[in-house]
This record gives sequence, structure tokens and C-alpha cells, in this order.
Amino acid sequence: MPGARFAELAVTAIEPNSKQPRHVFDEEALDELKTSIQEVGFLQPIVVREIGDGRYELVMGERRWRAAQAVGRETIPAIIRETRDDAMLRDALLENIHRANLNPLEEAAAYQQLLEEFGATHEELAKRIGRSRPQISNTIRLLNLPAPVQRRVAAGVLSAGHARALLGLDDGEAQEKLALRIVAEGLSVRATEELVSLAIADGPAKKAAPARRPRVHAPALNDLAERLSDRFDTRVKVDIGRNKGKITIEFATVDDLERIVGMIGVDEEGAGGSDD
Repeated sequence: MPGARFAELAVTAIEPNSKQPRHVFDEEALDELKTSIQEVGFLQPIVVREIGDGRYELVMGERRWRAAQAVGRETIPAIIRETRDDAMLRDALLENIHRANLNPLEEAAAYQQLLEEFGATHEELAKRIGRSRPQISNTIRLLNLPAPVQRRVAAGVLSAGHARALLGLDDGEAQEKLALRIVAEGLSVRATEELVSLAIADGPAKKAAPARRPRVHAPALNDLAERLSDRFDTRVKVDIGRNKGKITIEFATVDDLERIVGMIGVDEEGAGGSDD
């Protein structure tokens, strides 16, 4: 593979980069990362370069390396950089993702790493690996799940479809409870989606029972939500009550949000000249 090779390196064979601009690391974030490594394992490799005598210098991933030391890991997955050309290294990683048999969480972490550390774009990822933008955005969102749920996805106990459905719940505890129920009862993805929809519908009503408003269930709403999802290349939910309604547009990254806002702006300015 031009530009990079993958290896499992001894943690003690790696040295921090003396030019690392970050010298203070958020302890809370580091604790979360340590917990994730203990429960799920390493989802993203660090990036290093050889400096001779079996030693390596960190290029990217010092937090992961520090967390690995803190939890007593002896080895860590690494990309050994063989070029200074960022574009060549990014291409090598894209090629590896395209060919590798990754579980959904490894795939999500790889996408996130390419977006944040190697300057790849959603369009580039979609084109190079034969996926749609919504698939990439929804896969990246799996990294927002609680660690116990991520562990089940990584182990194959929960499918990516189940995991995406769980993201419809805002509360981590609720996601964990439903994940346990999926495993215990062998629920299908469709059944999970229905349970999530019911939980979303019942949640606000339970909090304000005295002022409960009947919800309107219009068959056309699902069709409208699907059309909007296709339009914005992301998940869109449409909710309507007696006096008002709500449209929720989900996004994975700030870049994704800016794309959606730009599309809304274009629609407003070019309402008279739609191509649809």
C-alpha cells in the first residue's frame, strides 16, 4: 500500500511528538477514552513515523496513546507513515477501508478519522467507497452511542441497523435499556424502529400529562419525512400536534450542518427555479 502500512506496535516503542501543539489534555475526556478502550477496544489507529532502532514518533493520536498507557495496554494499532504527502496517505487509508472487512464501529471511526485528521470530505468518501452521503453520516453517528451499546455492535450482537434505530433516542440510558431488550427478545430492526417511535411519541406526553394534547397521525407525514430525507441526504423526522408541528433534521458533523443550511438557503433563493 503506497503511503502507509498498518501494524500492531508496542506502546513503549512510541515517543510523543515534540512539536505537538497540545500540552494540556482534558482529563474527563481522557477518562472517557480509557473507558471506551477497556470496553470496546481501539476503534481508530494512531499515526506514527519511524525514527530508527525500532522506535516510532507520534504524528496523530496522542490522546489514544496516553489512554492506552493508562489502562495498561501493551500494544496499540498504528498506521506507520511512509510518506510526507498527506494526500497520498489519505488515499492509502481510503483504499484500506474499501478493502477491509470492518465492523460498523470500526467503519464509523475510520470515516471520522479521515474527515478530521486527513481532510477528506463526505463527497470523496461516498465516491471512493461506493456509499451514499446519508450512509456515511449515519455510520459516523454510531460513535455517539454509549460504550456498552458500542461494545455489542462491535461484537456483532447488535446490527448496524439496530444501532442506527437506537440513535433516535436522545437518552443514553434509554438506548442501553432498549439494546438489552433487543438482545433478550431477538427484536428485528423494524420492531426496534417502532419501539423508538413510540418512546419519542410518549416521552413529552408523560412529562406534561395534565396538558396532554392528542397527536395527529397522518399517513402522509411518513412520506413527507422520506422526501425530505432524500432531499437533504440525512434523516428527517416530521411531528405534528393539534396546534403546531416540528421538523427535526439530523446531521453528523459541522460540515454536514453547513451543507444542509446551504441547501435550505438555495431553496429559498431559487424557489422559482427548482429542478425537481
